[in-house]
Amino acid sequence: MIKTFHDAEQLNSFAAEKFVEIADASIRSGGIFTVALSGGSTPKSLFQLLSSDEYKNKVDWSKVFFFFGDERNVALDGKDSNFRMADENLFAPLQIPDANIFRWNTEAEDAQLIAEDYETAILVFFSLSDEELFPRFDLIFLGMGADGHTASLFPQTQALKETKRNAVANRIEKLDTTRLTLTFPAINNAANLIFLVKGADKAETLREVLQGEFQPEKYPAQAVKLNDGKLLWLIEKKAAEFLT
Repeated sequence: MIKTFHDAEQLNSFAAEKFVEIADASIRSGGIFTVALSGGSTPKSLFQLLSSDEYKNKVDWSKVFFFFGDERNVALDGKDSNFRMADENLFAPLQIPDANIFRWNTEAEDAQLIAEDYETAILVFFSLSDEELFPRFDLIFLGMGADGHTASLFPQTQALKETKRNAVANRIEKLDTTRLTLTFPAINNAANLIFLVKGADKAETLREVLQGEFQPEKYPAQAVKLNDGKLLWLIEKKAAEFLT
């Protein structure tokens, strides 16, 4: 499903309501709510809204367990850290206990080891077996870059081909860096997934992703196709400019 919004404020309000709705349903049915957060600047205002007086009492936060769809291999207090952004705008204001937060342990510095550690944490938390390889997050938030990447699954990178692992270190030559990311098999096993897309710089690529030829190596966001779940695109008007 695709929904467009006049501005970011309307988009965030709708996303916050969906968060509350899915959290409530998950807690009622399974006792907990598992959510993987996206990074970058797009979800910052949503996190601030969820931790505001308007929303903070609408969720039983003690039963919410937070994960991250991806992370930059930087210090926890680095300006580019997805954890830091979430901590400052969501975890700290809501006083979320450390036991409810599963972050990438970037202090280890070695990207391969960090990815392996995160994968182990996922396997243990979700009690996965050799027969059940991938977690079923109640909700995953994703963004999309102007180049069509999502999480840290960038065009023409090795992680796009991963079929058996939940979390990997992904070398991105054009940025001369290695990032940490969930894989498509883990992402596509979610019960609910919400894309948040804002900004005119995304408009042309978004048209290709949603209405163009299927080229996931060029536009990785096209590879997000849930196995058995609900996929929702929330798009700011400027980013939806070229959609028909």
